[in-house]
Amino acid sequence: MLRRVMLPLTSTLLLTLLAVLWPVHGGLPSAPDWTAQAAARFWTPERMAGSMPASGRRLPPVAQAAAGPTAPGPPGSAVRFAGLPTVGVLFSVGDDLAGHYCTASVVHSPGRDLILTAAHCEPGSDIGFVPQYRAGADRQPYGIWAVDQVFTDPRWAPDDDAASDYDVAFARVRPDPHGRRIEDATGANRLARTPGYRDRVTVVGYPRLGSDPADRAITCTATTERLGARRQLRLVCDGFAAGTSGSPWLLAFDARTRTGTVVGLIGGLDGGGPDDRVSYSPFFSDAVLALYHSATRA
Repeated sequence: MLRRVMLPLTSTLLLTLLAVLWPVHGGLPSAPDWTAQAAARFWTPERMAGSMPASGRRLPPVAQAAAGPTAPGPPGSAVRFAGLPTVGVLFSVGDDLAGHYCTASVVHSPGRDLILTAAHCEPGSDIGFVPQYRAGADRQPYGIWAVDQVFTDPRWAPDDDAASDYDVAFARVRPDPHGRRIEDATGANRLARTPGYRDRVTVVGYPRLGSDPADRAITCTATTERLGARRQLRLVCDGFAAGTSGSPWLLAFDARTRTGTVVGLIGGLDGGGPDDRVSYSPFFSDAVLALYHSATRA
């Protein structure tokens, strides 16, 4: 079964990466010092590119799309595109230095500082969020944001099929060096209950470099269905490989505002699906809305 987050690196590879990516006289930022400035200093373009080990797994062919997520692609296949300001990647500077390993999205909140991803992505301390990530860019279009407080449902537990219904996490991100909140820079998608099991959604995600050498955003628009007897959704579209956990499922995507309503995300059973072609999502019901309200009131 595919787990859509990157597995921990071996000790040998970790030591090699530490030697290459961080000077001997330096050190990883500690959690209290993990600010937007620290995130930007740490994740240089070279470090972003060099921190992602190769993988034998490759995506099926993905079409190129010059326009946005509404551009047509081969039926049942994702297309590459320039990405959205509200969707980006999570980078780890923790023990495994695993590079960008999951996808997250900005959701509207009173504090204008909230992102959404899968709980199994474990977006804890020393994590950076990069909206509309551009591989190799000297500067990221919307900067690098330090993840702060994380909120998950207490019923969530890894490797527990019953708990996979709660595979959702919200996280606050700290202001940028100028004091701006992330939503003021990128805009945000609205959060809503999943209206039903059959929904036409646009999914946007970032496969990690080891899964797609192009290292670009991908998107697919497809109709969901119920996952067996579970209270989860199933979607069929090639291309959503490792790194796409947390990818938002957007209802009524608006090409003009480049936003939509999030009614699901890649997560749930089997870490979000059994392979690159089939993706799952928890059903957004009262539990997800309650978690959202906890995150906005804390």
